[in-house]
Amino acid sequence: MAFKEFDEAGRMLPSAYYDRVVDVVEELVRFTILMRPHAAQLVDRYSERKDKGIVTQADSHIAAALGRGT
Repeated sequence: MAFKEFDEAGRMLPSAYYDRVVDVVEELVRFTILMRPHAAQLVDRYSERKDKGIVTQADSHIAAALGRGT
């Protein structure tokens, strides 16, 4: 039934569904702008550091706290 929400040109018709899609996209854009300065930290993964042989002091502390040693 989703096809009923679009016109012949493929544009979504004005409706509560359209409003909600716009709301979600606005929130995504805001979140992206807020997180952009932290991108390097957000994509830093333990498994990738481990594969490269890079173990940080924080990794050691987290492993110790989880009882896994280093």
